[in-house]
Amino acid sequence: MHRSAPRLTRILACAAVPVMLVVAGCSSDSDSKGAKSDSGAQSPSAAASPQADVKPTPSVAPAKFTKLPEACKAITGETVEDLVPEVKNEKGTPGKSSDTASRGSCAWNGLDDKGVKGSQYRWLDVSLLRYESDPSLGSGEQRAQANYTKEVAKVKATEGATAVKTSPAAGVGNESTAVSYGLKKTDEDFKYAVIVTRTENVLITVSYNGAGYAGAKTPTPSDLMEDAVKASKEAVAAVAAANK
Repeated sequence: MHRSAPRLTRILACAAVPVMLVVAGCSSDSDSKGAKSDSGAQSPSAAASPQADVKPTPSVAPAKFTKLPEACKAITGETVEDLVPEVKNEKGTPGKSSDTASRGSCAWNGLDDKGVKGSQYRWLDVSLLRYESDPSLGSGEQRAQANYTKEVAKVKATEGATAVKTSPAAGVGNESTAVSYGLKKTDEDFKYAVIVTRTENVLITVSYNGAGYAGAKTPTPSDLMEDAVKASKEAVAAVAAANK
């Protein structure tokens, strides 16, 4: 009996070893699988992370006119000779421009000297401004409309101008305003007729003025305005022709 007790103890101890190993093994497998599962799962914050919002670029209608005519050819030679007698340079004097596709100008002047009977001086000029469409600024037409209003206000505010009158210039472009006024220069009374016109995305300003020297009759605003309207219509037609 005394000998069998230690032997029984050793047998029980050995029998317990496989059970502990099995338990340890299960525990190890469970931890390993759990680790793999955790490593393969995506974190909620990563899954829910939205992409940066991309704001669409606003679109505007393309500008209708992409070109301008040569400013000195915007008014026909026949009209120039009619409006500016004894014109110094029938081809006109072009204004300087670093971007002729967007802006241009030309001027003509002449003095019809009648000696003791007096002289008639005339000046004619035309300026062209083309506006491109820009998502941040608006369509070319919208930009031209905004600057049309500003240009009319600028002409009306001419320094030293007297008897300023404005009226619509019917039949010229999409919209047009006639501005007449008087101005004292070189001790003579000059009369001005200015037509500001918008044709689609292009702004046209025609200025026609004159004076009588040495007792010659001063031109009437109505006569000057009639001729200025004629020149403005030709400039509008020239813009359309340049874009065909």
